[in-house]
Amino acid sequence: MGRLSTLATRLSTLDTRTARPAPKVADPELLTAEHKAWRLEVFKRAHWRCQWPGCGKQGGRGGIRLYADHIVERRDGGAPLDPANGQALCPKHHQVKTAQARAERMSR
Repeated sequence: MGRLSTLATRLSTLDTRTARPAPKVADPELLTAEHKAWRLEVFKRAHWRCQWPGCGKQGGRGGIRLYADHIVERRDGGAPLDPANGQALCPKHHQVKTAQARAERMSR
């Protein structure tokens, strides 16, 4: 019985030391004066604290970074500039909430 020979791979590996990802580009809607005013209103209403139940980490000067998060995401039909559709979240809870919303969207 003869030996099987293998073919050389035709794909080269990607050198991650020299291959850089494409730079992030902000959504133009998030750079408008209206969105910045919405964001500030959300933070003021939350007293610059994370609104995730049981968290309350302080944001703003001397505190952690906060995200002005849309409770109902814009792509799911949430009002983009309604302060009632906004909440302040710390990075950890913003990531959790976003992952939950994405999983729910994928299950539909």
